[in-house]
Amino acid sequence: MTDRTQRRAVRLTVAQAVVTYLSRQYSVADGHRRRLIPAALGIFGHGNVAGLGQALDQLSDRLPFVQGRNEQALVHIATAYGKATKRHAALAVTASIGPGALNMVTGAGLATVNRLPVLLLPGDTYATRHQGPVLQQLQHPVEADASVNDAFRPVSRFFDRITRPEQLLTALPAAMRALTHVDTGAVVVSLPQDIQSHAYDYPAEFFAERDWPIRRPAPDADEVAAVARMLAEAEKPLIIAGGGVVHSGATEELEALADAAGIPVAETFAGKGAIQRRAWWQLGGIGLEGTPAVNALAREADFVLTVGSRLTDFATASHSVFQNPDVRFASINVNVNDAGRLGATGIVADAKRALAALTDAVRANGTTTRANWRERVRALDEGWQGRRAAALDPDTPFDFTSLPDGSDVVRDTNAALSQGQLIGLLQEHARSGDTIIAAAGGPPGDLLKVWEATEGRFAHLEFGFSCMGYELPAAIGVRFAEPDPSKRVLSLLGDGTFLMAPTELVTAAQERLPVTIVIPENHGYQVMHRLQMLRSGREFGNEFRYRDGGLEIGSGKPARLEGDYLQVDLVRTAAGLGARAIRATTADEVRTALAETRDHDGPVVLVVPVIPHADLPGAGVWWDVAPAEVSEQEAVARLRGEYEEGLASQRWYG
Repeated sequence: MTDRTQRRAVRLTVAQAVVTYLSRQYSVADGHRRRLIPAALGIFGHGNVAGLGQALDQLSDRLPFVQGRNEQALVHIATAYGKATKRHAALAVTASIGPGALNMVTGAGLATVNRLPVLLLPGDTYATRHQGPVLQQLQHPVEADASVNDAFRPVSRFFDRITRPEQLLTALPAAMRALTHVDTGAVVVSLPQDIQSHAYDYPAEFFAERDWPIRRPAPDADEVAAVARMLAEAEKPLIIAGGGVVHSGATEELEALADAAGIPVAETFAGKGAIQRRAWWQLGGIGLEGTPAVNALAREADFVLTVGSRLTDFATASHSVFQNPDVRFASINVNVNDAGRLGATGIVADAKRALAALTDAVRANGTTTRANWRERVRALDEGWQGRRAAALDPDTPFDFTSLPDGSDVVRDTNAALSQGQLIGLLQEHARSGDTIIAAAGGPPGDLLKVWEATEGRFAHLEFGFSCMGYELPAAIGVRFAEPDPSKRVLSLLGDGTFLMAPTELVTAAQERLPVTIVIPENHGYQVMHRLQMLRSGREFGNEFRYRDGGLEIGSGKPARLEGDYLQVDLVRTAAGLGARAIRATTADEVRTALAETRDHDGPVVLVVPVIPHADLPGAGVWWDVAPAEVSEQEAVARLRGEYEEGLASQRWYG
């Protein structure tokens, strides 16, 4: 046996060792081998420029570097890339110490909540402490070793701080295991500024190429049999497809089960597009932003099979949507806790393998739904499809009399289209291979309700964390994963989100990435305005309006944001950041802009004025957001009463 002291060593700095190691890691899934970490993104500061910056420069041919503008946005790029690659690859992101590192915490939370792999390499304050306190160091009065990077701990799947060079020998393999685990998320390796530049004699074999399998846990036969029996006994079964179906690539298996047993399938935000075939059992969204047809079926269902979903309060309408007193639940999930949601009988396994096994059992049993349930599904869905088509029709002038403030809206905005009609135009333009992206606010809810994500048209909806600012950088991440420019990558985001975080347009321009950003300009955080009206009865602080008379803080003079709508030129803003920017008002102008920019070799921003307060048809469900229990405002007391009536529909399922 070779003595350890005789093994060949490679002398590298910690940063050089990290970059070298990452460049030689591979994932293996379903027989396909690919680079696990194919690139790094970052912004340099004093906490990482001399360490990781030097290493990335020296080894740029092994690990390409993408320069960004905002650290949170860079994590969003990496998260979207992880989702678009079905969690088979991840990007690394580095930031400096202090505020640079903390800017990544929100992105880490989004990645972990959504079970998506990202590798974060934040700089940290000096480990040696010779010169402390250093710039941007947190001086905790009791915990002397505390760092702002400790904020990553509750939002990460794995966290380690490297205070000695040799710690990489165990930390980096552990990080790779976390990135390739079925229950992945943000993986954080915190690198103190001084340690990044320290050198060590690493074993040469540490840097050999290594494969990391993406495992598919097999289902237990007894668990499959138990769920198959429940399905055979059900008269009104319903399947809910979550993001796990997409991550697992289990679309064909889910379609086979639905087809074999005649079971209608609903989708969560993350599961949008899990069904790609057009069929009578392919229904669309469920819950607070789902379709009224799906929610009506959910109220009647006596058996619900959830596949790859955590079933958040949006999907269950705060545990109020399943009203059949005899309803029973089953679940397929790789996470044992999520498999038991709502007291479900669980199959703890990979969705692809579990669905295939369950389909075999269904076929062997001859299980199929009753004709009256299939007829009920078809009737409800056909009724909804008529309402959907009317709401999306861009060529029928919008009926402004349907709005309580229609005349004011016309005068203030000059908008001709509703957001629903704009989505209708995007749907009309979408081709097989295209991806539409949305996150917080109104767009993801509208897309869940009405977007036809079938026949190769994909939807990338982030609503696990509902994070404003994800949408634009996510387009970059999806484009990195899908470089074919003929497949359009389009993000739909409101003007509120765009104004919060537009700067990654510069990155898209710098990298010459063909991404399209469509901004429905509705002058505010209008989805919050809608909720506010439902819970307090009056608008406050959500629309983008001027303050008449100005603000005199401390004067006692009332000054509310009740003037005219703000005049902000989003087109010039986008153009100034490097995009080809267009304003389109009519349906034909939108059609022309989409057609003319489809082959543009850089970022495109399309700004479309849309009618504020013009919402799609409601989902017909309740949500547990409580109005004030005590208020001097008369409308609040009335709305509180309506809320308490809704509480009666909320149930505990086990």
